[in-house]
Amino acid sequence: MSQNNAPARRCLGNESRRHASAGHNRLRDVDYLPPLQKAIPLGIQHVLAMFVSNAAVPLIIAGAAGLSSADTVFLVQMAMFVAGVATLVQTLGIGPLGARLPIVMGTSFGFVPVMIPIAAAQGLPAVFGGALIGGLAMAVVGLCYRRLSVFFPPVVSGTFVLLIGILLLPVGFAYVGGGVGAEDFGAPHHLLLAALVFIVTVAFHQFCRGFLSEAAVLIGILVGCVAAAPMGLLDFSPVAEAGWFQLPIPFEIGLAFDPAAILAITLMAVVTCAESIGDISGTAIGGAEREPTARELSGGVMADGLSSSFAALFGAFPQISFSQNVGLVALTGVASRFVVAIGGGFLVLAGLVPKLGALVSAIPAAALGGAVIIMFGMIASAGVKMLSHAAFNKRNMLIVGISLALAIGLPAQSGLYQGAPQQIGVLLESGLIPGALASIILNLILPKADDEAAAADSPGT
Repeated sequence: MSQNNAPARRCLGNESRRHASAGHNRLRDVDYLPPLQKAIPLGIQHVLAMFVSNAAVPLIIAGAAGLSSADTVFLVQMAMFVAGVATLVQTLGIGPLGARLPIVMGTSFGFVPVMIPIAAAQGLPAVFGGALIGGLAMAVVGLCYRRLSVFFPPVVSGTFVLLIGILLLPVGFAYVGGGVGAEDFGAPHHLLLAALVFIVTVAFHQFCRGFLSEAAVLIGILVGCVAAAPMGLLDFSPVAEAGWFQLPIPFEIGLAFDPAAILAITLMAVVTCAESIGDISGTAIGGAEREPTARELSGGVMADGLSSSFAALFGAFPQISFSQNVGLVALTGVASRFVVAIGGGFLVLAGLVPKLGALVSAIPAAALGGAVIIMFGMIASAGVKMLSHAAFNKRNMLIVGISLALAIGLPAQSGLYQGAPQQIGVLLESGLIPGALASIILNLILPKADDEAAAADSPGT
């Protein structure tokens, strides 16, 4: 009897495999909408994975610029609202804009080393004026990205990302000590709180799986906030004062078009296109299991740029795809762009609730510091990973070495350019601008020797 039923069992086994394969292919389809009872939790998971990182940039800039509590709440609120709108544009598309892939947008850390000195010297309106122009430049790169790819080989883009991580670390450790200008900076309670968040975040990231690992930063900060309560480090008075609902107001902070700010932020926007292209490619390969199309790359970078310009109008900072969510797509195996669009909708709603922005702003500086030093370190390690795709010959090692020397050395010795015009001083003080410029220019002018040509990286790498 078992022999007679063998063909039937084989048929049933083949049928099960076909159903499993069909289910796998459906989940990898970017145009597939899972049932809402599954799609909504998956969309919220994307929001939780990026929420703290998205809010960290306005908190850092506000702290460096010495903004009031009300202004800080506004910046956080706008960061959430604009990230939601940008995510909807990126996932659903508007005409040629948007990759129409499961890409979560948020505030870029890459601009922080440049924006801090501009905000301190010329104010936030100059930052937003530069971001408006920089976003337009980024959109142009998206429109012509094939012709401009020669500027962004791995040795350039990897050096750029490495510099971002290195130059952000001093900012992170300022938060570990209690925040810029704190009267009790470096007090033991700040250091202990930062250490707790650091340990919890690393533990969840390394020893847990799935969502608990992806949300390690969020969990670490929540544990830090609980520990900070009995220390008297949590101040919820801004939450009580904030309203329940407020529509975004364009030009609330204003725009100022300072040449130095425009040059610095526009250069950053153009160089950041390399990171954007990498995230779009990673999403298509890790989620949909295919290479991205030319239209997806072009539309995705254009959406990044115009979303950044849109952000400047509403008092938010430049936008870019969030790498941790790229990893989340690959981890869950769900590549539906509509799932991520649901998450974008939740971000828009969160941006309309000032109390939520005030709640995020109440995070103690030391708790945030314990988490962001890990984020910034991971940015630097991502740059090292990108550099691994470049040949480590004497030409590329010189490019990386000179870029590091300028980016780290110049800000440490501001007396060298103390007599320079203020516009030049702002560019040099960031460190990232001279470092990025050096990598781009050296890559264009340094010859590739015949015996190194095979190992040297190409623009299409």
